[in-house]
Amino acid sequence: MMNKMLKLAILGVAACGVFALTGCGGDKAASSATSSAAGQGALLQKIKKDGKLVVGTAPGFPPYEFLDTSVKDKKSITGIDIKIAEAVAKKLGVKLEVQDMTFQSLLASITTGKIDIAISAITPTAEREKTVDFSDSYLVGKHTLLIRKEDAGKYKTLADFNGKKIAVQKSSLQEKLTNEQIKDAQVVALTKVPDALLELQQGKVDAVPVQSIVGGQYLITNPDLAPTNVFFKIDSKGSSVAVPKGNEDFIKIVNEVIKENRDNGNIDKWVDEMTKKAVENAKK
Repeated sequence: MMNKMLKLAILGVAACGVFALTGCGGDKAASSATSSAAGQGALLQKIKKDGKLVVGTAPGFPPYEFLDTSVKDKKSITGIDIKIAEAVAKKLGVKLEVQDMTFQSLLASITTGKIDIAISAITPTAEREKTVDFSDSYLVGKHTLLIRKEDAGKYKTLADFNGKKIAVQKSSLQEKLTNEQIKDAQVVALTKVPDALLELQQGKVDAVPVQSIVGGQYLITNPDLAPTNVFFKIDSKGSSVAVPKGNEDFIKIVNEVIKENRDNGNIDKWVDEMTKKAVENAKK
């Protein structure tokens, strides 16, 4: 009887030991998971939870972003910026969702949580940095003006545009530069660059400021327009990804993606690929 009771006591102690060890292990695992989540910024946690990265962009700015009409009856947004977005989503292991928006609504949509980030050839400025944070730049371009072909040779300096009607994309860096550097400019702010170019072609305005890479794209498809050898003075930071404030861990990941794809030549390849695609797209 004594031996039987002793065995039961030993088994009881062993069982308690097992339960105790199991309990400790569970607490450690839970603690580790909580610590891991706590180490992530709010944006990264949201993206991981949703299983998707929601990106806002403003098509009509080839080769950065434009509507791909190569597939019949199906239009999707493509471009250099979408390639960057795809690379970030792949790095995070989530799906990519692209939302078509107006340029002026992008940053507000980040702060309200409508989108996770914005990629749309956005140049960081002191004013924009008050509401969002930015990644490293992935492309740097000069800013020039397009005119009608009939006016070729007419404009030699920025001063030659003083008092002229200039059509710009609303809330863009080009709008800011025009107001700051062209005296008495009559600025016509429109939703998209194609709208501004149409105003130029119809003789309603005298010029349209654009980033050089974008201007070159539009000159290919609009033979009635011409370039100028006039450039805005700017210490450009280039195009960057806009991110909600306080998400340094996410910005670190984006910067890694940018560096990886710059170093391996992908960004240069995307510029060439998307420039050709945009030209083919415009011919259809």
